Amino acid sequence: MIFSGGDKSVSMSISNENKQLPYLAQGWIEDANGKKITSPLTVLPPVQRLEPGAKSQVKVQGLPAANTLPQDRETLFYFNLREIPPKSDKPNTLQLALQTRIKLFYRPKAIAVANPESSAPWQEKLTLTKQGDSYQVNNPTPVLRDAGGCQQQKRRCQRARVRTADGGTQGQCAAEGRRLFTGQRAGADLRQ
Repeated sequence: MIFSGGDKSVSMSISNENKQLPYLAQGWIEDANGKKITSPLTVLPPVQRLEPGAKSQVKVQGLPAANTLPQDRETLFYFNLREIPPKSDKPNTLQLALQTRIKLFYRPKAIAVANPESSAPWQEKLTLTKQGDSYQVNNPTPVLRDAGGCQQQKRRCQRARVRTADGGTQGQCAAEGRRLFTGQRAGADLRQ
């Protein structure tokens, strides 16, 4: 999910697919370290009841404190939504509260690309440097990127994380030979 710096809010549709029971939907935002926050972005309403088969919306609202976020690069947050079932009347019943966690990127107006189709693909800006038996991925762009993983022929290795140079996080994937990084981010296919 991308929250553009020029927007006041971003909405997301939710639904209760259960035709018999109502559910509570609880939403909140966490920072990149997983700490629950209430500013500079917040979820409205934080809790709502969804009747059986009902649909609704959850809004991620920008607060004035969003202006204090870095304006030269994206900032990573996590949007969380938990579905809470009603209390069961039956004894010895196990109930699960399912939770969805989605990456939420705050993208300042200053780095928004007016026409993504005409600009150079961001994949061409990533560099891959061999360091011993591993590879280092460097991302000089102001946009956060995650590589879903890397593989050599049919062997996969651990997830590689690619972030901005300013954010200080780069990806590394250990093994020999050439790498194929794959993943998806905001609908863009990542193949390098």
